[in-house]
Amino acid sequence: MFKKPFLLTFFLCFAHFVVAQNKEFELKNWKFSRDKKHWQEVIIPHDWAIAGPFDKKWDLQMVAISQNGETQATEKSGRSGALPWIGEGWYEYALEVKQKNFAHAILCFDGAMSEPIVYVNGKEAGRWAYGYNAFRLDIAPLLRQGANTLLVHLNNREESSRWYPGAGIYRPVKLTFTPQTYIDDWSVFARTTAIHQQKATLMVDFSVVGLSKRATATVEIFDGKKLCAQDSQAIVAHQKDLQFTLTLPNAQLWTPETPHLYNIRIRIKDGKHILASHQLKTGVRTINVTKEKGFQLNGQMRKIQGVCLHHDLGPLGAAVNKAALIRQIKLMKEMGADAIRTAHNMPSQLQMELCDSLGMMVMAESFDMWHYPKCKNGYAIFFDEWAEKDIENLVRNHRNHPSIIMWSIGNEIPEQWSDEGREISERLQSLIHQFDPTRPVTQGKDRAEEALKSGFAQVMDVPGFNYRVYKYGRNIAQLPKGFLLGAETASTVSSRGVYKFPLKWGVVEADQDGQVSSYDLNWCSWSNLPEEDFMAMEDEPYTIGQFIWTGIDYLGEPTPYDEYWPSRSSYFGACDLAGLPKDRYYLYRSIWNKKAHTLHLLPHWTWNGREGQNVPVFCYTDYPEAELFVNGKSQGRRKKNSNVTGETKTGHPATPEEAQKRAERYRLMWKDVVYEPGEIKVVAYDEKGNKAAEKSIRTAGSPARLLLESDRKTISADGNDLAYITVSLTDDKGELIPFANERLHFFVEGAGRFKAVCNGDATSLESFTEPRMQLFNGKLVVTLQSLSQAGDIRLRVTNEKGNISETIVIKSVKRN
Repeated sequence: MFKKPFLLTFFLCFAHFVVAQNKEFELKNWKFSRDKKHWQEVIIPHDWAIAGPFDKKWDLQMVAISQNGETQATEKSGRSGALPWIGEGWYEYALEVKQKNFAHAILCFDGAMSEPIVYVNGKEAGRWAYGYNAFRLDIAPLLRQGANTLLVHLNNREESSRWYPGAGIYRPVKLTFTPQTYIDDWSVFARTTAIHQQKATLMVDFSVVGLSKRATATVEIFDGKKLCAQDSQAIVAHQKDLQFTLTLPNAQLWTPETPHLYNIRIRIKDGKHILASHQLKTGVRTINVTKEKGFQLNGQMRKIQGVCLHHDLGPLGAAVNKAALIRQIKLMKEMGADAIRTAHNMPSQLQMELCDSLGMMVMAESFDMWHYPKCKNGYAIFFDEWAEKDIENLVRNHRNHPSIIMWSIGNEIPEQWSDEGREISERLQSLIHQFDPTRPVTQGKDRAEEALKSGFAQVMDVPGFNYRVYKYGRNIAQLPKGFLLGAETASTVSSRGVYKFPLKWGVVEADQDGQVSSYDLNWCSWSNLPEEDFMAMEDEPYTIGQFIWTGIDYLGEPTPYDEYWPSRSSYFGACDLAGLPKDRYYLYRSIWNKKAHTLHLLPHWTWNGREGQNVPVFCYTDYPEAELFVNGKSQGRRKKNSNVTGETKTGHPATPEEAQKRAERYRLMWKDVVYEPGEIKVVAYDEKGNKAAEKSIRTAGSPARLLLESDRKTISADGNDLAYITVSLTDDKGELIPFANERLHFFVEGAGRFKAVCNGDATSLESFTEPRMQLFNGKLVVTLQSLSQAGDIRLRVTNEKGNISETIVIKSVKRN
């Protein structure tokens, strides 16, 4: 017999009283089938396609990608990830109700890919079209005492996505039982209306459902267990909408650097009897954007240092996981990023909770298209019927998150040239303001002239532009608001650990190996190198920040290898698909991270066969100058060129020669170095010319060791937590073997299991879910998952020959 969640069974079997408070349960243990005949047990969140196999036949698209300037359709084999996400799927949950003692049963899906239809005991309870959005159903009328069956049907259409969307119930499902009187959690809206001399004014709105008597409503704000503010109101029967204003003394403000959260508790009481209650966490902070001061958080001007992230978690696919999201956010914060754009769709509740607690601002996005389709079966087929419902759910579900600083209603919408597009922009923006008047609304536009001519750009609270920095000066002259946002920037491409000679600066071209040089020389036909965006942010007071494309590589969209097989994931990330930093990560870190110094040297120094030939050396650092040595011989001292200016000044796209020259403002480059085995060393100097730091790279010897490094030494024994172990093949002195591509095997024992593996190679067709994989340029990452019991987790890694082996132990512990 299929097992049911213990907590849910316990409640329904033993609660022999009428439910007086909300009881919420996460529904994790389901059965899954692709055909309703053959079933398997799965844990939700679940992505049915991530195990593969990779194959170009999955969602093979014959299209011209207009966003890339294409006019002729060609075969795009890896556009949506080359994984088997197309088609139907079924999920079934067995729910036993011993006593029907509740008035409402709110079933909430945080996301199900795609077009979910929910049945309860064979009857349709409801449906939703958009796989990225949360939706709720009250299934109480369809539940019966005894055995119940929840059934969810999903359908993923071909050519419905420009990237890998995932497949299945990939976000949590929760079921909340309530009494007749309850507080609608999506009606609660807590926001800071003013901050003055350490005092904050908060307004809290909410709706009470089913109140049939006089009562008292109370709102309390806690800092931990300390009560900081409270207010009460007498309310009458059938009163629904309430609003409270509270003053919070000595308020600790939420920022990315100090993400302080308060607890708000709302209660409806009849004397001492609690009729309904609700709790949430939020932060105290204000947002403003003006011509004079740009973007302001809590009255302080700052330029947004943001990254765009797709929703997939690399080798985990779309199935959301707390530990994986924490790792992503921490990686980006260490790089110096302070914001994420959820490109190009609604975020998960879990991701927003973590951005709140870890300190990461968010642009919460909604759509990639409106009426005009970018792919045959994309959201355009749903827009007219569902867009306003989707916007409402997005905002009401997420508006209490202090991390969210703006909403986005679209990305590179084709209608931006038209009156219709302007009118839709105004309508959607107005709808968001109806549910949340405290945050501005933006969208990313890629056709600046058309959007400005139609008024599409001017109507937005925050005019956002994608790429084409050289147009910023012309754009701002037509924007009465006096500021603009780089809603999507850079699109620089590279492969981790790949270096090609001679250096070729310019628009990237497809090569025979399916890889792009990590010297960070190449951009796309519509984009530029990071330096152009750095200069725009530093030199132009009207810019309020940027979101680079992308922070981490993602499945699908393998530009410039859209027509190359095998290639099934992107090259845009500052980190690869495994979450390993590329060289470009350190370029951003050297500019963005003000808390720690950066000194990064590239490339590696193992070039057998290139003796006597040119191997340029670059250094990414926050220090202003440095000297390079090869085997102790100075190659000269380089200093950053602060006199260089960018595209915003010239008004035209950078030529390869201009891009190379402008890179001197942020990179230290020795272009004429001649390779000889041994050691390269860079010595950095501070502003006063004092020696500040140094870094060396040596020529690697023969493979001798496996280095295993875990992101965490201890994880939770909850059956869900993860540890990421970076595996590197080194010589006997610990120097990375930079060309190593040996296949490794993974053996896990104890209180955990093998979850996934990824090497960051966009051309690899090896399964993420099998315990073996080739190294890519000397590295890969193994993911382990805890079981429900505590104990040691032992990972042993061996090479194919079996002559090199290493073991690491991770502790899994029970936590309260």
